[in-house]
Amino acid sequence: MLFTDLFIRRPILSAVVSLMILLVGLSATYNLPIRQYPKMESATITIDTSLPGATQDMMQGFVTTPIAQAISTANGIEYITSTSKQGKSHISAKLVLNADADRAMTEILAKVQTVKYRLPAGVTDPVIAKITDGASAIQYLAFISDTLSPPQIVDFISRVAQPLITSVPGVASATVVGGSSFAMRVWVDPVKLAARGLTASDIASALRSNNIQASLDS
Repeated sequence: MLFTDLFIRRPILSAVVSLMILLVGLSATYNLPIRQYPKMESATITIDTSLPGATQDMMQGFVTTPIAQAISTANGIEYITSTSKQGKSHISAKLVLNADADRAMTEILAKVQTVKYRLPAGVTDPVIAKITDGASAIQYLAFISDTLSPPQIVDFISRVAQPLITSVPGVASATVVGGSSFAMRVWVDPVKLAARGLTASDIASALRSNNIQASLDS
């Protein structure tokens, strides 16, 4: 007795088995992923901190080192690299392959919070960001104007265009590249300053107290 004889004597069973095979094949067609390469996730978490006026040695010893030591115990980190320069500290934490980047970022954020009290006075809050390795921008948008200056264009992008773009479903982030923000540069004459009994702190306080937020058309 051959195995095929069973299906010859029982045609209903043969039809049911054939339908089952057909349904399984159709389900696999729509559900099974087809990829040329296996899915792998590789990410890096960066921590940027600044302290205006601090030397490179001060940034290394009092900012970069405490933060790097704190995050080194976080799970999922393969290795850590850091650079310190005048007023700037940059730390990169490379995650192991296929590590949960969101979980690692949350843990690193908590680790950084535990050492904030050890950082020098005047240091800015560390900026923590997640970067997907090998990722590139999907689309670039250029903004030009015949009436607005470059700083005014950047101000419009930051206040209006960038929030609208980031609110689009599926958009992870939108970064302004090559922009020049509004800034003020002040030169202080120490002789005239001393003659009036003022200090650099007095000038900084006066600038802060007179600083206002205004739109382009105000």
